[in-house]
Amino acid sequence: MRKRVVVNLADQAFRGILWAQRGPLLVLRDAELLEAGRPAQPVDGEIVVERSKVEFTQVLAGGGG
Repeated sequence: MRKRVVVNLADQAFRGILWAQRGPLLVLRDAELLEAGRPAQPVDGEIVVERSKVEFTQVLAGGGG
């Protein structure tokens, strides 16, 4: 793990460090909420996303954490 990624959902995305995969869940740390037309918003704590809700994931260049 520990790669910098963008996790794309239907209506928003999160950019952060993919910290863990726990069964059907992805855990992101040092994350930002990305929404169309708005600046990136830092998110406190961890983001837990259900893998079934993920449309696609992008691994960013130089993505080590």
